[in-house]
Amino acid sequence: MTEATYFILAALLEKPLHGYGIIKRAGEQSSGRVKLAVGTLYGALDRLAEAGLVVIDREEIVDGRARRYYRITEEGTAAVRAEAVRLQSAAAVVTSQITVMGT
Repeated sequence: MTEATYFILAALLEKPLHGYGIIKRAGEQSSGRVKLAVGTLYGALDRLAEAGLVVIDREEIVDGRARRYYRITEEGTAAVRAEAVRLQSAAAVVTSQITVMGT
């Protein structure tokens, strides 16, 4: 899973969000490392929807434009959880080696 995909899914854990909300939340959660372009985001959301990890929650009209909200699915939650565990395990290996080398 790419870092961008991970943070897109993580952004949706709390509640459904529209595109700009996902971009903003992913940036916040990644401490600014993930800067999603609109085209990148919607391409990723299409792929995530095809994989069953996100679904369209609802659409609203705001200032005459459709605003589509996305929601993470149970499968998406399981996928981002598994990736978090994998990343945590990988980090533990490195930090334990650094600790051993430092003593």
